[in-house]
Amino acid sequence: MKLLVLAGLLALSFGRHDPHMKHGRTSIVHLFEWRWADIAIECERYLAPKGFGGIQISPPSESIVITNPWHPWWQRYQPISYNLCSRSGTEEELKDMITRCNNVSVNIYVDVVINHMCGAAAGEGNHSDCGTYFNAQKKDFPSVPYSSWDFNDGKCKTVSGEIENYHDIFQVRDCQLVSLLDLAMESNYVRGKVAEYMNKLIDMGVAGFRVDACKHMWPGDLIAIYDRLHNLNTTWFSNGSKPFIYQEVIDLGGEPIQASEYTGLGRVTEFKYSSKLGTVMRKWEKEKLCYLKNWGEGWAFKPSDKAVVFVDNHDNQRGHGAGGAAVLTFWDARLYKMAMGFMLAHPYGVTRVMSSYRWDRRFENGKDQNDWMGPPSHGNGSTKSVPINPDSTCGDGWVCEHRWRQIRNMVIFRNVVHGQPFSNWWDNGNNQIAFSRGNRGFIVINNNDGTLDETLDTGLPEGTYCDVISGDKHCAGCSGKQLHVDREGKAHFYISGEDEDPFIAIHIDAKL
Repeated sequence: MKLLVLAGLLALSFGRHDPHMKHGRTSIVHLFEWRWADIAIECERYLAPKGFGGIQISPPSESIVITNPWHPWWQRYQPISYNLCSRSGTEEELKDMITRCNNVSVNIYVDVVINHMCGAAAGEGNHSDCGTYFNAQKKDFPSVPYSSWDFNDGKCKTVSGEIENYHDIFQVRDCQLVSLLDLAMESNYVRGKVAEYMNKLIDMGVAGFRVDACKHMWPGDLIAIYDRLHNLNTTWFSNGSKPFIYQEVIDLGGEPIQASEYTGLGRVTEFKYSSKLGTVMRKWEKEKLCYLKNWGEGWAFKPSDKAVVFVDNHDNQRGHGAGGAAVLTFWDARLYKMAMGFMLAHPYGVTRVMSSYRWDRRFENGKDQNDWMGPPSHGNGSTKSVPINPDSTCGDGWVCEHRWRQIRNMVIFRNVVHGQPFSNWWDNGNNQIAFSRGNRGFIVINNNDGTLDETLDTGLPEGTYCDVISGDKHCAGCSGKQLHVDREGKAHFYISGEDEDPFIAIHIDAKL
């Protein structure tokens, strides 16, 4: 009987590792700070036709409104209620978006903030997205409701009440993270309120959650919440499907709390991936592309079936979180596209593509003083819509990396090669590499200063293929480079070290 119970618990847990993407789709895009109305349109006009599997959306819960600095991005991570009312839109707009995206087979994954409420210094008043009353100084959040009984003040043993030592696991999990009011997650009442919030979203049709700040919550408290979650809505998902859970656990090594403590509960965000890939692409610390032959678990990452991976995320592209200066972002477009190409071609993990907005960078003493800046906004702080230019890029400050041809076509590449083995590795002992995904796709990357001029075994069937980095396949041919694979599966590749995009990718669906 004990074995049967254990097997049942394991089945429930591992059900949360499945992102439930449809029709062979494999990648998530994080539409950071987008409005719900814009996301609904983007699902229908772009994400579904281009093969994206799901979207991570910004926290939908009502948050504090901060005007000094002016409406920063991080106010979304300071909830004051679980009302589904935010600067991305109303509850009705959220529900409409979830329905419309599901109807075109694009999943929604919600970024949920459940470790804490807003900052302790926030005073009394209606300084929130939708005017809900709260008083953080008194720990009074009547819309939930939470009171002073529902926070961890008594458990924290530091003088300041905040985390003072990240090598003390009790401080990290029981004290305030940068003065944010830390919820008492061991409380059955608090667990119930959090589960109620998440279940409302599940019932609306979301496929799962990115759970913020998991390192600051005890794994036992999280599993007690996850066990209360409903199965996914059967309008769009198979009967008995568990919500996909991927947990933010920053673990670069050197601290007692490790991401492996959370992998039994769901997937984790593998921050080492972002940091190490940036280091390799920048050729720092004597790293080379040829060292990526055993990329993944061989680099001490979590098992592939436990990880969500990314080149950058909303935190570390601003110097927050983890990864440091090595992290590649849209500001480093040439290297960034190569890193994205590698990530989307390589089989490790569930991949998440970042879609950003620009801000006015201003560096002093090596730090960006404007890293707080929120999304493109009107004078009253409301978020602007995302305009689409004639060339399909975005305007008005929105970057939309997911619409860059090189990245969008590699998302398709990943779908085409899904399930195929990592094979036909080649390198020059330095910063030129190539590999195939079985007999369905092949990528070549030249991060040397010189030219790559090689005939390589692609593993692909004979024929003429369009390079999906330099262009697209059309009925009449290729808008970019063409590559011919001979009857032995070999093809000749020439990539200058000065090319705007010094990499080439071909796949079976790009064959003429």
